[in-house]
Amino acid sequence: MTAPARGSPRGDRRPSDLPAHIGKYRVLARLGEGATSEVFLAHDDFRNIDVALKRVRGGLPADSRERHFQQRFFAAEAALVGRLQHPNVVQILDAVAEDAAPYLVMEFVDGVTLRRFCRPDALLPLEQIVEIGFKCAMALGYVFRQGVIHRDVKPANLLAVMDGARVADVKITDFGSAFNQRSELTQVYRVGSLAYMSPEQLDGDSLDARADIYSLAAVLYHLIAGRPPFDATQQLAIMHQIYNAQPPSLQTLRDGVSARLDSLILGALSKSRKDRPASWEDFAHALSQLVADCEVPRGGQQDVLDSERFTLLRSLDFFAGFGDVELWEVVHRARWQRHPAGHALYRRGMEGDSFHIVALGEIDVFRDGLRVAQLGAGTTVGEMAYLAPSPDLRVHSADVIVSQAATTISFTPNTMGQLSMPTRHLFDGAFIRVLVRRLHAAHEALAHPRRVL
Repeated sequence: MTAPARGSPRGDRRPSDLPAHIGKYRVLARLGEGATSEVFLAHDDFRNIDVALKRVRGGLPADSRERHFQQRFFAAEAALVGRLQHPNVVQILDAVAEDAAPYLVMEFVDGVTLRRFCRPDALLPLEQIVEIGFKCAMALGYVFRQGVIHRDVKPANLLAVMDGARVADVKITDFGSAFNQRSELTQVYRVGSLAYMSPEQLDGDSLDARADIYSLAAVLYHLIAGRPPFDATQQLAIMHQIYNAQPPSLQTLRDGVSARLDSLILGALSKSRKDRPASWEDFAHALSQLVADCEVPRGGQQDVLDSERFTLLRSLDFFAGFGDVELWEVVHRARWQRHPAGHALYRRGMEGDSFHIVALGEIDVFRDGLRVAQLGAGTTVGEMAYLAPSPDLRVHSADVIVSQAATTISFTPNTMGQLSMPTRHLFDGAFIRVLVRRLHAAHEALAHPRRVL
């Protein structure tokens, strides 16, 4: 959930209607409110973290229709407590089913919703929009593999973490409308936000991932064009357009939109779900290829996007056993470095505890002036110094020189310690595979020197 609006710092005089505590949580500020719920910034003193509390509004008669829907939406999110563990999904930490006003405890996200960037006078650069689309597609693909269809993907439910004027990251929130395929509870149909709803969702038909793909495409269309794909003052008119009209080409609405980007977004907005990308993986890959093939103007964006780094990691043999969640962790924790030809990663006699994974380029290893190995993408160098049990073994015995301009991903014990335990276990398995291959190569060199040479 997002931070309080500017002008409402924690040091201001406390509003009279702001509760001091909700359950065990100390309330700091009101973040927002809607027809059925209100959201507070609070502090968890036990874990010493800020959290967002989403509390159902009280005062409705127990047998009212509104109270019935409140309970349904609360139950939908409460069923997901602890289940969705993804860097681009807001975590639901706890659900407290108090009779008067049940509430959810969620990860607090210090940011803004993407609604801010849907206005024609506040549009984001195209490369940032494609990057947002890629991250959301990967996250919603993860969510779908957990048996969940969001059903309310819209700008207000996508939280942007800002780095100055740039969107540094994005997180999906509000699973109150989600359809949980693993739940035994009766679930509400025909929910969502009209401007971003697919025809089949509007019909109340059975849904799959392609309904959310449509909704995300509608969000991306809005971010690119400054207007939703279908727009009218009356709901019936919007519904008619969703069923019958084709959205205008994005190339007519904004400069710099390539034919491939236009085709991808419009294809994902197809009336028939069979004409949309078949899966989240297909949609995410198509978005990342736009960046890889320079189909998106780069403007002032960082030179390497997170989507490029993720796609690159996925192509490397070292990370073959890593899932999406672990790969995103590597993207954010690793130190990414570019090295020109001739640069020395290590010199003989140097002591160090870092290691590098070669992402691009080539690296030569020299002993006594002779090249003894040439390393390419997906290989590691320096890992023995990192794994060594004694300081003596952390002294490099060779010169490691970049022979072709290279990009490496490096870690130290400190950055490795910041990784989650599952990710560290995957690194351990990858190191074992590397060592087994090197032992096998050494054995072959001793047993069949002519063949190896």
